[in-house]
Amino acid sequence: MAGYSLGITELDEVIGEIRGGTNLMLIGPPMSGKDEIINSILYKGLLENNSGIIVSTVDPGERIVQWFQEHGIDPSDSPVGIVDCVTRTLGLGSADTSSIRRVASPVDLTGIGVKISQFFEEFMVKRKLEQTRLCINSLSTILMYSNLQTVFRFLHVFTGRVKAANAFGLYVVEDEMHDSRTIATLKQLFDGVIEIRSSEDGQHSLRIVGITSKPTPWYEYDIDGADILIRKIE
Repeated sequence: MAGYSLGITELDEVIGEIRGGTNLMLIGPPMSGKDEIINSILYKGLLENNSGIIVSTVDPGERIVQWFQEHGIDPSDSPVGIVDCVTRTLGLGSADTSSIRRVASPVDLTGIGVKISQFFEEFMVKRKLEQTRLCINSLSTILMYSNLQTVFRFLHVFTGRVKAANAFGLYVVEDEMHDSRTIATLKQLFDGVIEIRSSEDGQHSLRIVGITSKPTPWYEYDIDGADILIRKIE
């Protein structure tokens, strides 16, 4: 079975194909474009006939739908599944749609798990799509509502599910929001980390640690629509 790419050409050339069953943490500071990076990686997967499942504790489902529509993909006609953990916390009674399924709040890990499983079933069993990408954005919000042990057990199930399905998992964490013990505990579940840092002049850069024999170089990046443009730091 073919592996996965990030859709960031220069970085994909360095790390090669990402093996099916890989789980990566994406960790970085606020306002560093993590949402756009995740959306871009999922978007590029859709262009390769992957399906995409997004657990959103950050934006309502409709906002994610709008982002994809603005970039030429209509989730109602594409294999996109959004688990919306936001709308009902705002007291809104929006109904589920073909691409959006809602849970009560980020604390409802059982409900989140059920919705993820439903989308896996729909895309990989019913539609027989061989590759899917699961993104949880973000673990930090979930950790605000649940203790580390509970979140670890939840993640253990779904990182295992990703491995068993030869899928690709991405999990967003806010840097500096958690102590070192929490980060070290979470990292046990992942095959590697996409690290983001900020410079004093506000420029952001990223690298990947763990899925190659040594960390990649640092690359500065800019976001241009659905594209992540990078350049190596000399």
